[in-house]
Amino acid sequence: MISKSASTALATIGTICWCIQLIPQIWYNWRRKDCTGLPAIMMLLWVVSGIPFGIYFIISDGDLALQVQPHLFMFFCSISFVQTCYYPPIKMSRKRILMIVFGLIASDVGLEVGFILWLRPVYRKGTHWPALIFGVIATVLLAVGLIPPYFELAKRRGRVVGINFLFLLVDSMGAWFSIASVVVGNMDVMGIILYCIVAALEIGIFLSQFIWLCRFRWFGHDDEEEIEELSMDDASSNNTAGPNYNTERESEDKEGSQIIDTHSFANISREESLSRQCEKKDVGSMTFPARMAQTFKIPALVRRANLEELHRGYRD
Repeated sequence: MISKSASTALATIGTICWCIQLIPQIWYNWRRKDCTGLPAIMMLLWVVSGIPFGIYFIISDGDLALQVQPHLFMFFCSISFVQTCYYPPIKMSRKRILMIVFGLIASDVGLEVGFILWLRPVYRKGTHWPALIFGVIATVLLAVGLIPPYFELAKRRGRVVGINFLFLLVDSMGAWFSIASVVVGNMDVMGIILYCIVAALEIGIFLSQFIWLCRFRWFGHDDEEEIEELSMDDASSNNTAGPNYNTERESEDKEGSQIIDTHSFANISREESLSRQCEKKDVGSMTFPARMAQTFKIPALVRRANLEELHRGYRD
């Protein structure tokens, strides 16, 4: 039985949830100044999904709340998308972000105005398949947008990082209220499928975090035991070396560095004295490479020539 008032009320509640659901995520991103774990492709796909989403509900003469819902959804998704691009790990330049945003706005306005003016009269005449195509596209984009977080979960053994749970909760509530509004309203199968996909994938994220907590935080202590064993091994190795092991090692390192510094200083002083001796020599007594280096003032060749003079003097 179709109840227009109940459908409108439920759709309004769902719209309110989807108007504010991304505010906790936006605030969470701003506070952390980091979007690690929140895929930018997820927000981009959600922004793009709002275009066919809005076209579908406007063409099919859905409730006013359902027509406004996709555009508010796109607005908040756009803010979150800009954050994922600006904050680490992407850190895109502001100029490039503005170019992307303006391109999305222009595409949205052009596509919605064009297709709505063209297909709305067609839908009212009884041809519904063009609107159905946009509904399918919106459903696919919305569902695909929730797949990238699962790759992030796989990297961290199921742990949710970078995604605010209040955002997920409110978003899921919006999906369930929207499902109820469609069920008591015009029983739009496409709308029910769309909202069910969103709700199911978000429940999967909740379950992933719950399973991770059960495995590694509440009932699993494998990692902590390994860390304790490693620390105990390090401590035992230090104890077997003796209490004065570190002190003796530091003194040996210090003596070795002093010996190296003294040797280096002796070599440098020897080369400097050699250079001065070679400069005092008559050019005629120098070898050909030494004369060339001295004539053109080539530092590397001068140093090499000085060394040759030194070895030649030692041999003589």
